[in-house]
Amino acid sequence: MSKTRGFEVVKGFEDKDIHLPIRKTKYAAGYDIEAAEDCMVPSFKKGMKPTLVKTGLKAYMQDDEVLILANRSSNPGKKGLILANSIGVIDKDYYGNSDNDGHIMFAFYNIKEEDIEIKKGDCIGQGIFQKYLVVDEDCAGGERTGGFGSTSR
Repeated sequence: MSKTRGFEVVKGFEDKDIHLPIRKTKYAAGYDIEAAEDCMVPSFKKGMKPTLVKTGLKAYMQDDEVLILANRSSNPGKKGLILANSIGVIDKDYYGNSDNDGHIMFAFYNIKEEDIEIKKGDCIGQGIFQKYLVVDEDCAGGERTGGFGSTSR
């Protein structure tokens, strides 16, 4: 069977009871993604870095596809969690990279006054596979050399 697009458990999380994302309804665009382990997202303070919440997942896709990571619509109001980068972009060549095997993580800030606990198995966001277009005369030929946040290195 050839692989078109999907999710797999990332190296190091094989025995952690990671659930592969699913769509909950027939017309849902996004695959619900869970946290791979318990973690705390501290209340935001000026200058702090976002908290990376591990999923234990990686994603494979076609050459002209991208996986968009989106926040849950209830996260900002109920938990105070917002994505630091508004959306996450998982490129095809992130899969299996040498730094972290393509481990998908959500970068959260917590805008509430109290710290927010995320439990293993909590739905933290969703992934949406999409096609993308390139411009005429596109000449991108670079090779990925790392994992999370490595595109501009």
